[in-house]
Amino acid sequence: MKIRAIIFICVLLTVIVISCQSEEQLDFKRYYSSGSLVYKQKCQNCHGANGEGLTSLVPPLTDSDYLKKNKAVLACMVKYGIKETIITINGKGYEGAMPPTDLAPVEIAQVLTYLSNSFGNHMGTITSDTVSKDLETCK
Repeated sequence: MKIRAIIFICVLLTVIVISCQSEEQLDFKRYYSSGSLVYKQKCQNCHGANGEGLTSLVPPLTDSDYLKKNKAVLACMVKYGIKETIITINGKGYEGAMPPTDLAPVEIAQVLTYLSNSFGNHMGTITSDTVSKDLETCK
């Protein structure tokens, strides 16, 4: 009987905590957790489990300044890849290309929310509406 009461109280507290979160907080958690899966499937092989990059070939994702300065073109980079020969992050140049992806705008928003809030970055939720608008400005 005590175990049932304890389980009931735990479930009740969980429901109360979840119901106290705003819609924005819930959206962030949905985007972030889904983005983690997309990152592992599509990005981690090159950018690393901790966003550290790969020597001088693949840039790290740990530089929030670069991400913040280029926030409006991140969706384009993910969708269409990068063909420029040099990207400079923290004074270090990275030469090479990033292949395009077949990700839908919502998946791009999810992975961007994940990487822009991981690896020392704190940029908030990037929504699929934002990604769709950003994609209209590229190529």
